[in-house]
Amino acid sequence: MTPAPDARTQPGRRAASVEVVVIGGGVIGAAAAWQLARRGHDVLVLEKDELGHPRVTSHGATRIYRQSHTSPAQVELAVESLHRWRELEHETGAALLHLTGGIDHGDPVRTAAVAASLAAHGIRHQWLEPAEASRLWPGLRFDGPVLHQPDSAGRLRADQAVAALTAAAIGRGATVRHSTPVERVDVLDDDLAEITIPGGTIRARRVVLAAGAWTAGLIGDLVALPALRVTEEQPTIFRPVGATPCVVGDVRWPTLIHHIGPAQGWPASVYGIGVPGVGVKVAFRGTGPDWQPDVRDPRPEPAQLSRLQRYVEHYLPGLDATDPAPRSCTFVSTPDAGFLVDRTGPLVVAAGFSGHGFAVAPALGRRVADLSADAPTARTLSPAASR
Repeated sequence: MTPAPDARTQPGRRAASVEVVVIGGGVIGAAAAWQLARRGHDVLVLEKDELGHPRVTSHGATRIYRQSHTSPAQVELAVESLHRWRELEHETGAALLHLTGGIDHGDPVRTAAVAASLAAHGIRHQWLEPAEASRLWPGLRFDGPVLHQPDSAGRLRADQAVAALTAAAIGRGATVRHSTPVERVDVLDDDLAEITIPGGTIRARRVVLAAGAWTAGLIGDLVALPALRVTEEQPTIFRPVGATPCVVGDVRWPTLIHHIGPAQGWPASVYGIGVPGVGVKVAFRGTGPDWQPDVRDPRPEPAQLSRLQRYVEHYLPGLDATDPAPRSCTFVSTPDAGFLVDRTGPLVVAAGFSGHGFAVAPALGRRVADLSADAPTARTLSPAASR
């Protein structure tokens, strides 16, 4: 049974005991807690900030959902997650995933590889000529043929998704404690770890480390990890010009992936996603400066913002490039942009989701739950995700 809350925090008491502690209450930690609690495990989630705090990697209004990846592993995670997002919606009554359709354009080699992957997995798609695509979405300009996925891409309501996962985990019996920072993690043996929090300690048979940018600092030398790079990214919301239908309309603004980069004079590929009632979020992928957790607050980077405004002016004429509203988020990336889901002894590490993890969080939560069960030590590092 889960001990009473005061038994976990009172100084001088014997360390409380919990079956599974999940460190990090963002989308991955909450998804793992939901999956574990569904299986009847005793789960405690510890999150250093309050729900929805802007320092949490999972915060924000929307995230892209799509199945247009070249990695088979990533496609499989996305397909599974569509089913699991719908399960979560049914369980909580929340409307989280809206399929608006998605488009890829730009680098013909890359878009052809995406199309081949969609075909291999039986995912519906079609090619559109730029002129035809412009008639459908007059607020966008296109760079070559457009790969359209009408019913396998869309947007997730990010903050609501984390709240729904958290509520579902609690509904299944998990305990969730916000504003509870973890000070250290110690491995006592192959089946036991101890977590130190302000005022006490907790012992657990399994500890899931899903603390985003803070994961590496908590792990220390307990687990040999690939180098995790934490960057401060700058997605920016641009308001529509006038009443361009493809911008303000709900279904007619698709998720956008533009496969460009330094060869075309831009820092990296670009993604775009509608934010209902606000505008469109646009960003270069994975180009932000290194960021040290708890060292400095995120702040707009003017050079990157200026380049993004030039991109919007050229390729997204339906948006007002002169009135940007920059946001800040963190990417935690592995060297190959793959996903790290790793178990060593009592520790399960879920990290390095490289800006791709939110959409497939329910499937990743299932994998974390699998690794947390009584099974031999296991490691999985997915192939590089589509960028």
